Amino acid sequence: MIFLRATLREFTASGIAVLLVLIAITFTTQLIRFLGFAAKGGIPADAVLTLLGFAALGYLPVLLSAALFLSVLLSMSRSYRDSEMVVWMSSGVALLGWFRPVLLFALPVVLLVGVLSLYLTPWALGRSDEYRHHLENRDDVSAVAPGVFKESKNGDRIFFVEKITPDLQQVSNVFVRSNQDGRDGVMVAKRGYMETQADGERYLVLLNGSRYDGTPGQADYRLVEFARYAVRIEVPETKAFFPTERSFTTAELLRDPTPLKRGELVWRLGLPLSALMLALLAIPMSSVNPRTGRSVNVIMAVFVYMTYSNLISISQSWVEQEKLTPLVGLLGVHLLMAGVLALGLFSKVLPFYLRR
Repeated sequence: MIFLRATLREFTASGIAVLLVLIAITFTTQLIRFLGFAAKGGIPADAVLTLLGFAALGYLPVLLSAALFLSVLLSMSRSYRDSEMVVWMSSGVALLGWFRPVLLFALPVVLLVGVLSLYLTPWALGRSDEYRHHLENRDDVSAVAPGVFKESKNGDRIFFVEKITPDLQQVSNVFVRSNQDGRDGVMVAKRGYMETQADGERYLVLLNGSRYDGTPGQADYRLVEFARYAVRIEVPETKAFFPTERSFTTAELLRDPTPLKRGELVWRLGLPLSALMLALLAIPMSSVNPRTGRSVNVIMAVFVYMTYSNLISISQSWVEQEKLTPLVGLLGVHLLMAGVLALGLFSKVLPFYLRR
């Protein structure tokens, strides 16, 4: 009982620490990525947190699997390095005795990975795709972000506003550059507002501004000052939304088993299976010489994790290409890693019994 409580407590502490580090790294990289898109005008600034939340749910099953693997590996490696493993073995706890605490710790995490992979992650990816589609089909003015130069959909106008109200109806310090019939035009205005005509046409009305237009390279520019100038807002042609296999619910994948949907199903079911197998693989991989550091184990763990993940991706691709049946694609890689687990345990347990 003391052994079980001590190991579960250490697994939990290590798992929380590793998961927080992985989440922080992932969030930081994704936040930088989305902020880069927002700075270029690709997405509005207020969409960054929404897309970041959807991306977090998409990455969470993978992060949980990695955290589960590393927490068991690092905890057991520390026991070897601090000679605690010798104490446990002297008390009658063999290497195979670690399976019970590892399974008790891993099974709730594996269940959570399964729920995320089969249900929550597809929902989040579907909402993310729909949200991106909505952003791509906005009109030019709706896509404008304060302080960012934004090009229109057809490329003939560039907008810049310094300030904009939350309802997108009032703007201030407006700059519009347009190109019509080979003549460049630049309009600046102190403020403006949105106006919708009776026929449904929308206009950006600029107040108290100036317009400069002419042909580049020629001295025929003219200056026109205006009290009110209306710019028609072109509504882009709405593109049809086609969801990808990754956003389909698991029930939809089972209901219409096309090759692409079978491959997606192999990936989703493979995540919880790989999480369980990685936790068990950490048992033989944690064995270290107390006089050496843990760097070799960590490097080996990264290699095993990357290899395992790539093999699952290859199996998914081969199922989609109908080179493998779904059953072989789903179980083949995990049975291979189960063989590696058995070989690793045999190489660690056999010398122990021979010395006895």
